Amino acid sequence: MTVDDVCAYLGVARSTLYDWHAKGRAPRSIKLPGGQRRYRFTDIEAFLAAHEDGGAA
Repeated sequence: MTVDDVCAYLGVARSTLYDWHAKGRAPRSIKLPGGQRRYRFTDIEAFLAAHEDGGAA
């Protein structure tokens, strides 16, 4: 997935995703030799699961 794909899927702006990367809080990604990032869908799902709110019982 591209940066734009991930932003659309998560509903966040590119600046938010880049901020998460700067703070070490972003989903796991692959940085290509040209500097572009790519994401595996499974890593996005793992990121969401790690930030899931259990809710009230």
